[in-house]
Amino acid sequence: MIDQVRPADLQAWIQSQPAGSKPVVLDVREPWEVQTASVKPDGFELVLMPMGEVPARVAELDRQRPLAVLCHHGHRSQRVAMFLAGNGFARLANIAGGIDAWSGERDPAVPHY
Repeated sequence: MIDQVRPADLQAWIQSQPAGSKPVVLDVREPWEVQTASVKPDGFELVLMPMGEVPARVAELDRQRPLAVLCHHGHRSQRVAMFLAGNGFARLANIAGGIDAWSGERDPAVPHY
């Protein structure tokens, strides 16, 4: 199952994960998007991997760790989360609304683009 988590609720999702399993936020946006607006890791590890590279690089991700996927508005991240679910990842979340919502709900210093 892929949880749908708003940026405002991400901390609660992180805290609901098993103890000792530091979650990953997988940012699947393009490098220019990450340069334009990015998040600061807070209770999670941030991994940058553009959507187009995920199939070739999936082995770099730990299937045992909780993973929340981030993009601009939540559509690409949902597709990546579905791909990951089909490849053995069990604890998944799509960050609904993406970095656009992140700016409004969690960190107003993150620019809109």
